[in-house]
Amino acid sequence: MRKIFILVAAAAALTTAACNTIAGVGRDTQAAGSAVEEAADDAAN
Repeated sequence: MRKIFILVAAAAALTTAACNTIAGVGRDTQAAGSAVEEAADDAAN
């Protein structure tokens, strides 16, 4: 359990560092949501 927590914390730190700003995090989250939505639409059709 501790290893998983450390991996998640490291991934979050890298992701946050890559974005540089809160606005960047929002754009990245929105882009990921759009990709999931498009994949769901493609699977439905």
